[in-house]
Formats: sequence, structure tokens, C-alpha cells
Amino acid sequence: MRPIFILTLTFASLAILGGDAFGQSKSKMMASKPQRQLSLGQVVPESSRVSFDKIDHSVWHWLLQKYVDQSGGVNYAGLKASAEDSAALDAYISTLSSASLMKPADKNYQKAFWINAYNAVTVKGILQEYPTKSIRNHTSETGGYNIWKNLLLNVGGSQISLDAIEHKALRPMGDPRIHFAIVCASKGCPRLLNEAYVGDKVESQLAVNAQHFFSLEQNFQHDLRRKSFKLSAIMQWFGSDFGHDKSAQLKAIAPYLPTEKAQAAANSNAVRISFLDYSWELNEQPKQMEKQMAAKQKAGQMKGSHMKGTQTKQKSGSGRR
Repeated sequence: MRPIFILTLTFASLAILGGDAFGQSKSKMMASKPQRQLSLGQVVPESSRVSFDKIDHSVWHWLLQKYVDQSGGVNYAGLKASAEDSAALDAYISTLSSASLMKPADKNYQKAFWINAYNAVTVKGILQEYPTKSIRNHTSETGGYNIWKNLLLNVGGSQISLDAIEHKALRPMGDPRIHFAIVCASKGCPRLLNEAYVGDKVESQLAVNAQHFFSLEQNFQHDLRRKSFKLSAIMQWFGSDFGHDKSAQLKAIAPYLPTEKAQAAANSNAVRISFLDYSWELNEQPKQMEKQMAAKQKAGQMKGSHMKGTQTKQKSGSGRR
């Protein structure tokens, strides 16, 4: 029988209106410029909320199959262009709002729920800004909007930010592999798995995506001669989630490393560690990105040409001015 858990977080702390995931107060967040907040999903009465186990992720799975390739590249342009599929994404996000934060639920189903929620809300947030080259263009508090803090998902009567999902819901579950599953729409992130995470498969799904993550040179490099590892910056930022010291952290990732020699070196703590540069470039399918940026540039040129023509026409008018 699978263990049953109740999510015991203080959900007032999950709501971004009470402060962000790094403990900043609302007043500090709002000091520079009023924040634009966007709310997703719906407000569901308590009597209609269901356990995490009962949330259906099939629509999200279908969208991932259609718009995400095996490498995790996303066809944002195609999804945004389809009114029907964009509406399907909105409907799925509204389904997430039906989850109860207090009803007993299997921990794996909770984990799958929050991973899917993080990824679906991130995709929605990018679509709202698309075309764009990077999520980092939309994370500045001084600009009045931070996608990680101000894009809020209605769940169980609370409004929950992406930061809160990551730092208040997922990380406290104690499974560091979530860092190889939640995707901040960047090439430096793990791939966006083109299938929904589900409770009865989440353990194997996390293992597969962790293995894929370390199979990429952008995330892991092993220099046998110098006895060194170069690791993704994710391991620098969240190393403590993998263990209290370097030895424990290396042992935690050892099963997912691509070669037996790398696994042995990690298990014996026999390597020096450095960290790789992180790419914040949008995790878009390459051809789609090129098309969209070209179209945006062309639209700008056409607008500039129109304005120039208007100014010329005004100058050569009747002379009444």
C-alpha cells in the first residue's frame, strides 16, 4: 500500500501576496514599482475541491505530445497560433485549481501535480509574452512584473506563484530530482518532458529525465585526466538539496551519470568540481524561433516604413500648418 500524506505547508506562505519564496516582504517587493499580477485558473469552492490523486493530467499530456519534441524544444509559435489548443491549456490550468491543499493524497501524486503545475504555468506565462528570447526578459521587479513571483495559480483557495511552487511545495518534499523536471523555459534547464508526470510513474519519469540531463555536455563534463567534473549551475544553486556536503551530493547524482567511470568517481568523491555557464535562451524549437523573430523584425520594418511615409505625406501637404 502506498503511503498517504497530507500537505502540511502553511498555504498563507504559498500565496505570493504574503511575500515571495525568498522571504521578501510585500512592501519590499512593491517598493520600486507597482507589480502587475496575473491570475490563472479559477476560484473553486471548497466543497468542489478534490484530492491531488483525482486531478486529470491527460489534456496536458496531449499538449506536450503535440508541441514538445524529444529534446524538450517547445513549439510556442504553433501553440499560440492555435486558439483551440490555447484554450485547452487554459482549461487544464483551471483543472489544477480544483485540487484541495488539505485532503489526504499520495506523495507521488502531489509531486506529479506540482511539477505539471509549474511547467504548465511557465508555458502559459511565456505564451503571454511571446515572441521573446528569454524568460529573463520578464523577471525584473523594477519593470513591474516578475513571471516567477507575479504569475499566480489559483489552487485550493490560494494564489500560488512559480517561486512558491518550487521553494514551498516541491523542495520540502525532499526529492532533489525535481530540479531535473521543473522547467523555467530555458535551454539551461532540464528538457521539458513531452509527457505529463503522473503519480504512478513519477519515480521512473524523474529517473529518466535525470539521466537525460546528465547525458548532455551542457550539464555534465568529466575530465578523466584532471579528475574533475563540470556540472550544471543547477547543482551550484541547489546543491544542498542533494546532500549536506560535496561527497553526499556526488553520491546522490552518481546513479544518473552517463558512464561507469563517472559514477565510480562520484561515489568515491574522487573529483574536483566546477560549474558550467547557464543558458537562459528560450527553450524553443530552433526553426520556430527563427521564423518568429524574422516576422517580428519584418513587422517592425513595415511599421517604420509606414511612419516614414506618413511623415513625408504630412510635409508635402497643403501647407496649412
